[in-house]
Amino acid sequence: MPTALRPKFLDPNDGLRLQSGPGRDLVFKVTGDETGGAFDYFVVEVAPHGGPPLHVHHEQEETIHVLSGRFKVRAGDDEQVLEQGGFAFMPSGLPHAFLNLTDEAAEIVVVYTPGGCASFYAELGPLTRDGTPDRAEVAACFERHGMTLLGPPLTAN
Repeated sequence: MPTALRPKFLDPNDGLRLQSGPGRDLVFKVTGDETGGAFDYFVVEVAPHGGPPLHVHHEQEETIHVLSGRFKVRAGDDEQVLEQGGFAFMPSGLPHAFLNLTDEAAEIVVVYTPGGCASFYAELGPLTRDGTPDRAEVAACFERHGMTLLGPPLTAN
C-alpha cells in the first residue's frame, strides 16, 4: 500500500526553528504535519538553568533524551537527574518539567506522540521570548493546545 508521507533528509543545523521562551530554541527535524500526525521530533537548546514550567499534556506522550548537559527531570512524584545519554518517558496526564542544571547551554531531543505541537511553540514563543510573560496568556495558550500550565519551572534544590 503506497504512503502519502514523504521521506525527509536534513543537514545537522537544518529544520524548522522556533523559539520557546528566553534561551529555549527548538529545531524541529520533523513535525506532526510531516508524519501524518504520528509524532514530532525536535532538538531543544536549553539555556543555563533554564527549563519549562510544570505542566501536563492531556493527549501527548513526551520523551526527552539528553544530548549534552545535565538535567533534573520531574515526572509525577518521581525526580531524576539525567546526564548525557539519559532518557525519560512522560506519559500523557502526568505533570512534568525539566531543568538544565549546568552553567552552559545544553541540548535534548524531544519526541511528542501524537505529533502536532509545532503550532503550540509558534504561538508560545512570541508570548514568552522577552522573559516577562503574562501568566494568564501563557496558560490560555497551553489550554488551546491540550495542555495545562500547573506551576513554575523547577529549581536546582
